[in-house]
Amino acid sequence: MSTDALAAALAELPLVDHHVHGALRDDTDRAGLELMLTESDRPVPPWMTQFDSQIGFAVRRWCAPVLGLAAHAAPDAYLARRRELGAAEVTRRLLAASGIDHYLLETGYGGAEILGTDEMARASGRRVDEIVRLESVLEDVARSGVAAAELPERFRETLAARTTDAVGLKSIVAYRFGFDFDPGRPADPEVAAAAGRWLAECARTGTVRVSDPVLLRFVLWSGVDRGLPIQLHAGYGDPDVELHRCDPLLLTRFIRSVQPHGVDLLLLHCYPFQRNAGYLAQVFPHVFFDVGLGVNYTGVRSDAVVAESLELAPFAKILFSSDAWGPPELHHLGALLWRRGMLRAMAPWVGDGEWDLDEAVRVAHMIGRGNARRVYGLEGAA
Repeated sequence: MSTDALAAALAELPLVDHHVHGALRDDTDRAGLELMLTESDRPVPPWMTQFDSQIGFAVRRWCAPVLGLAAHAAPDAYLARRRELGAAEVTRRLLAASGIDHYLLETGYGGAEILGTDEMARASGRRVDEIVRLESVLEDVARSGVAAAELPERFRETLAARTTDAVGLKSIVAYRFGFDFDPGRPADPEVAAAAGRWLAECARTGTVRVSDPVLLRFVLWSGVDRGLPIQLHAGYGDPDVELHRCDPLLLTRFIRSVQPHGVDLLLLHCYPFQRNAGYLAQVFPHVFFDVGLGVNYTGVRSDAVVAESLELAPFAKILFSSDAWGPPELHHLGALLWRRGMLRAMAPWVGDGEWDLDEAVRVAHMIGRGNARRVYGLEGAA
């Protein structure tokens, strides 16, 4: 009976997805969908299908019924049903089924392919707030035309303007360099010199993409000065990352340096370093983490990832996220698999008398909702 009560409480929990991206704007074909069911940016080889993976099996098991098909529907039948319903209806159904009540939408990647904040609010019928990507703001400043000497102040002014209504910031320094960067704050003359080299490279190549470590440190410290919570991608990602340089333990000196400024740092995804992230969240009061991206892509094995996230860190330091981008299947699965992982972790503890049922429900509310509301200063902290 206690397991049934815990399952009901988790199923009814209105989640705050503290790190997520927009759903797809338009329909996609099979090749396009399969490419979005992997973090690889390389075409899927012709001798395999991404449906033969943990996430592919999860889509067919859990998303097919939401679209009116039998569980485990064949890929071709699933794609045909998607086309029949159309992108807007597929998105509406899957977002509604997720039980996500509030999206904190990171808007720095995807552009016209995905829904923006207002469109996600309309598609979901739920509140959507914005997370601003630091590197994207700097790249926009470069595109607007700026002299190297003016870039530091122009960036700070632009960041302040861009984040008037934002609830947090995001950095992809893990992608662009790695976490083994010099944690010190660069002075403006050093930033201007790096900006001169970078802007010249942008003019030469026609590509605006910041990867200079001085500039990456500059935007991070500018984010600290802005005072909003800062999300940092950690661990698993597309082939741009060098995974061994994305272990959050490499951030330890930066984390120490930030603590006196009173700014919270949120380590995103963290797979396969979720235990390392749990350690950092335990020992540093301003560090939080989630296992978002790893949950979707590990499918039925996501139970183990969720359980490992509960091992070391205080429960007030763990948050829920889906990190869904594109197919709304990822928004739905992120929530469903997290709820199931929490249930399968906690139910034996409650059943064995290790945990009280009410305490287990309270922890689920903390991680699924309350912690995000507190960290990001959302209305109330219920």
